[in-house]
Amino acid sequence: MDGNGERREIPLFSSEAYEALSREWMRVGWALGSYYTFTWAGHPLLQLPEDVVRLQEVIFDLKPEIIVETGVCGGGSLLFHATICEAIGKGRVIGIDVRIPQIENDRLRRRIATIEGDSTAPETVARVRELVGSGGPVMVILDSDHSRDHVAKELEAYAPLVTPGSCLIAEDGVMRDLSDVPGGDASWVHDNPSTAALEFLARHPEFEMREPAWKHNRGELRRNVTYWPDAWLWRKR
Repeated sequence: MDGNGERREIPLFSSEAYEALSREWMRVGWALGSYYTFTWAGHPLLQLPEDVVRLQEVIFDLKPEIIVETGVCGGGSLLFHATICEAIGKGRVIGIDVRIPQIENDRLRRRIATIEGDSTAPETVARVRELVGSGGPVMVILDSDHSRDHVAKELEAYAPLVTPGSCLIAEDGVMRDLSDVPGGDASWVHDNPSTAALEFLARHPEFEMREPAWKHNRGELRRNVTYWPDAWLWRKR
């Protein structure tokens, strides 16, 4: 069925079919908790693998001095970012959450600083600014409370830290496509990070929204399979 409820047929082995099947695969997988099955360096990594690989490409290209992440949950994402920093020989990660897990990896832990508290609290933002300092590049990843209002507050608080040519990622806009699946919520159609990011973009012309270009592609596909639609906000140079 298309958006108008009309039945139509598309070739199975086509990019259009791949996108349609991928959307339903993500919806079913989310409802069944597939993203809970991954770890990084022994810590839970609650992400879609394709998103993690795309993010790795961006970090490798940008070689940021600082990665700020709100919402660290089990700590796998902190260790993932620190692993890439370790591989390129540059960078630190600042993780913010109301509860910080114990990171049991001495080699990577030296690249990680943590702040326990509400990511939008003035004292938390002030501490992050202090740790970031005046260096760069700086990129920001928002992965805490995914409500529209909270993400909007985070965007206003942390976007000024993003250096020109770098990016801010408002993760998990896929919520808008999960409003009718088991475990979803009808309010997610509008109450999601994607909505907050689009509204932020309308107020901030110094940013533009675009997914990272694929570095290698020999096929016909052009769109990511992602939990992060409308997530990538790049500060213009």
